[in-house]
Amino acid sequence: MPLQNRVDPFGEIHSTAARGLFTGNRGIIHDAATKTLRKRRWTSKAWIICDLVHPRGTAREVFGRNAPSGGAGWTELFFLDEVTALAAGHRPCFYCRREAARRYAAAMAHAFSVSPAKATEIDARLHGERLAAGAKPRPISESEAGNLPDGAMVAIGPRPFATRGGRLLPWSFDGYGAPLSHSRGLPAPAFLITPPATVAALKAGYRPVWHPSASPR
Repeated sequence: MPLQNRVDPFGEIHSTAARGLFTGNRGIIHDAATKTLRKRRWTSKAWIICDLVHPRGTAREVFGRNAPSGGAGWTELFFLDEVTALAAGHRPCFYCRREAARRYAAAMAHAFSVSPAKATEIDARLHGERLAAGAKPRPISESEAGNLPDGAMVAIGPRPFATRGGRLLPWSFDGYGAPLSHSRGLPAPAFLITPPATVAALKAGYRPVWHPSASPR
């Protein structure tokens, strides 16, 4: 049975055989002996998005004992793509994805008219906006949804959708489906999934990595 380590756009963690483009973590939240998650869903406000291949080529045992001391080490989580990870409240890692992290920080700084933000400042802002950390859902109107930048995600009823090219693409662990028809409008009340700070960074020019299934059809 697959480990419980696949993250959906709401930030919840599931067990599924579906694969993704990125890994990441929220600190140590697993038991290495049983390879199961503990009750806590984060031990750090630094929720990051990492490359699947470690820059130093270090081999890891998923949910194993990967710390130099022999302890659990950080808990590997996996995402369909960067759009999904951003929606869940994660941000690019300043170690293995330094250029992406710099572009994200610069976009956020531009959006909020501040000097380049430090990682701890970004994490603190995001943590107050993460649905999986207890933030309240933010209702969004049809007109507001239509003006979201590419890469922002919304929920229509219980289903997550990603915005791309003015279209809403239904999300699943396996990829994106056919876009929602413009003529139908929103079939149910909607709310914003992606943290507002990240939406601001997307509006300011940050371009996330998409799963190939989101390509125009």
